[in-house]
Amino acid sequence: MTSLLSTRAGRRRSIAFTVLVAICLVLMAFSANPTVRELQSGVGFAFRPIQSALDEVAGGVASIGAAIAEIDRLRVDNAALRDENERLAIQESVSEEVKRENEQLTALLQLRAGFEHETVAAAVISRESSEFRRAIGLDKGSNDGISEGDVVVVDGGALAGRVTQVGPDSAMVVLLTDGTSTVIGQLVSNAARGQVVGQLGGVLVMEQIDSGEIVVQGDEVVTAGLELGGGVRSPYPKGLLIGQVVDVRRDANAVVQTAYLQPAANLDKLEFVLVITDYEGGLPPLEEQPIDCGEGDEGTLPEGEQPCLDPTPRPTATPVRTPRPSTAP
Repeated sequence: MTSLLSTRAGRRRSIAFTVLVAICLVLMAFSANPTVRELQSGVGFAFRPIQSALDEVAGGVASIGAAIAEIDRLRVDNAALRDENERLAIQESVSEEVKRENEQLTALLQLRAGFEHETVAAAVISRESSEFRRAIGLDKGSNDGISEGDVVVVDGGALAGRVTQVGPDSAMVVLLTDGTSTVIGQLVSNAARGQVVGQLGGVLVMEQIDSGEIVVQGDEVVTAGLELGGGVRSPYPKGLLIGQVVDVRRDANAVVQTAYLQPAANLDKLEFVLVITDYEGGLPPLEEQPIDCGEGDEGTLPEGEQPCLDPTPRPTATPVRTPRPSTAP
C-alpha cells in the first residue's frame, strides 16, 4: 500500500514538472515572435510616461521621507548640543565663581601671613543695606574667638568695620559707611588727622582737618591709632587703610577743612573678611585702669595693684579780702 502511494506522488511530480517545462518553452517561443515583441514595445512606450511619473512620485516621496528623517535627526542633535552648551555654560560659571573665591581667599591668606595681629577668617552670610544702616553678618562667633569690638579688615589691609554683636557661631559687623561709624584718620602724605564719619551713600567724610594742612585728591588715609594717657588707645590699630581722597572742601573763613574719601574696599560686595582678635582698643579693663590716689597716699603698693595717677590738682581757695572803710578826706 505504501509503495503504491509513493508511486502516485512521484508520478504527479513528474507530470507537474513536465507541464512547467512545456509552458516555459511555449512562452519562450511566443516571446521570440516579432509581432509579440512589437506589441511589448508599444505597450512599454505607451506606459513609459506613466512609469516616469510614478518614478518621480516615488523619488519625491523617498526624498520627503529622507528630509523628514534628516530634520528629525537634526532636531535631536540640536537639542543635545543645546543641553551640552547649557551644561558647559553652567560649568564655566561655576569654575569662574570658584576661581574668584579662591583668589579672594588667597589674598586674605597672604594678608593674614604678613599681619602682625591674630585673625579669624569668616564668610559674609547676610547683609543689611537700608537707608539707615550698613552692616554684615559673619558665619563665625565667640566659639572662634571673636568678641564685641573686634576690628574687621579685608584683602589689602583695608578697614571694613567693627563687630557690634556676637553669638556662638555668628557676628554682626557695622561697616565704615554706616552713619554711626567714626574713626580717627591720618593722611599718609603729611600725617594730618581728622575724624572720618560714615555716610550711607558710600563716600566717607573726613572732618576737622586743620586748614593749614595740604590735602589733595589721591591722598591715602589710614587709621591714626592714637594712644592717650592712662592706657587709653584707639579702637582701631594704626595703619589700616581707610580710603582715598576724592574731593576737598575749604572755607577761607574756617579754621578746618573737610575731605571726602572713597573707601579702600567695596563694602557693599564683601564675601570674606578677617577679624582681628588680639587687639584691645578703648579703655583698658577696669582692673588694669590706674586709680587717682589723691594727696597724701604713700607707701608700697600691694602686689597686683596698679600705680596711681598723678594727684588731681585741687582748686586753690582765693583769700577773701575784708573791705576797708573809706576815710573821708
